[in-house]
Amino acid sequence: MTVSARGMEITLCSAAVRFGDFQAVHPTDLTIRAGEFFSILGPSGCGKTTILRLVSGFLDPSEGSILIGGRSMAGIAPSDRPTALIFQNLALFPLMPVWENVAFGLEMRGWSKAKRRTRALELLTMVALGEQADKLPSELSGGQRQRVAIARALAVEPAVLLLDEPLSALDLKLRQHMRAELKQLQRETGITFVYITHDQGEALTMSDRVAVMNAGRLVQLGTADDLYDRPTNAFVATFVGETNRLTGRIEAEDGQSARIATPEGAFVALNPAGLGVGAQAFLFLRPERLHVLTEGESRANMLAGGLIRRDMEGAFSTLVIDTGQSHLTVHRVNGGGIPLAEGPLRLGFSQEAGVILPLGETAHD
Repeated sequence: MTVSARGMEITLCSAAVRFGDFQAVHPTDLTIRAGEFFSILGPSGCGKTTILRLVSGFLDPSEGSILIGGRSMAGIAPSDRPTALIFQNLALFPLMPVWENVAFGLEMRGWSKAKRRTRALELLTMVALGEQADKLPSELSGGQRQRVAIARALAVEPAVLLLDEPLSALDLKLRQHMRAELKQLQRETGITFVYITHDQGEALTMSDRVAVMNAGRLVQLGTADDLYDRPTNAFVATFVGETNRLTGRIEAEDGQSARIATPEGAFVALNPAGLGVGAQAFLFLRPERLHVLTEGESRANMLAGGLIRRDMEGAFSTLVIDTGQSHLTVHRVNGGGIPLAEGPLRLGFSQEAGVILPLGETAHD
C-alpha cells in the first residue's frame, strides 16, 4: 500500500537568513527534485536546520524566496504548506494511544473518529505497527516510536516530508535499521524527503543527493560518490569520510594530474582544480586506498614508515603509520591478508587514489 501524495520540487532562490548581524544562511540557490531523498549534511550551527525551517514555514527568509511545486510560499502558513515535519524528539502525545497520535492531524481536519481510525490503521500497517495501534507510546521501543511519528506525518498526505535529525537518539544498530526503512518508505511513497543530519553515514547511505553546508554556505552538492570520491574543497574532503592530509607545493601539472612535493616525498595525484606550478595545496588520500606493499610490489607513489599501532575494528584493521613527518592511517581488510612484516612498512597508492585541492578550511580546523 502507498499513500496518494507524490513529491513536489523545492526551490530556494537566493534565500538567506540573518539574525541581527549574524548571517545564519548566506544567499542560496538550490533545487530539490520532486520525489528524491535529499539530505543536508553539516556540523552543528552550519545552517542546515535553518533551511528546513524556511521550507516548513516556521521561518521567513530575510531575502530571496522559497517555492514548493513551483508556487511561492511567501505568506503561506506552515499548516497550509504541502509539508510535514518530523522533529528529533518526535513529540508524540504520551497519553494518547498510538492510533490517535497518528490520526491527530486528521482530527484537526474534521474527520470522523471511525474514518480517522481506519486511516491510522492503514498507515500503521504500512510501517509494520498495525498490531500496536491501541498501545501508548511509552509501551513501544525507540524504533517503533520513530515509525509512529512517520505514520503521523504521512497521515496528512504531504508532498514533502522534512526530517530534522530523527535518528540521533537511537542506538547504532537501530539507526542502521531505520535508515533502510526510511529509504524503502520514501521509494514506496514517492514523497520528496528532505533529511537534516550531521551524520555522514546517514546521508551517504540513504540519499539520492547530498548538500554539504558549512558556516551558512552550501559548499558542495552531489551524490554520495561525488562527495566521497570527488570532493571539490578541503572542508568536504575532511568532513565526509576519513582521510589523510599532506601539505605541499605543486612541482608539475598536466591538466588532469599534478606532482606535489611534500615533506613525505613527491607524489602524483588527481588535480581537479587545475592548480598550477608553485601553488600551495593539500593532498588527500583515503585510508583504504593506501596499501601496505609486499616485497617486490610497487605503486605509482611510494613511501615508508613505522607501525605505531594496529586497531582491530572487525572487518578491517586501522594501521597508524609514522612516516617521520606525520602519522598516516591505513585501512586493511581482515581475513586472509598477508601478515605485516617486521620493521619499516612500505606504503603505496595509485595516481587516481589521491586528490590535490587548494588550501582552505578543513572540518578539523
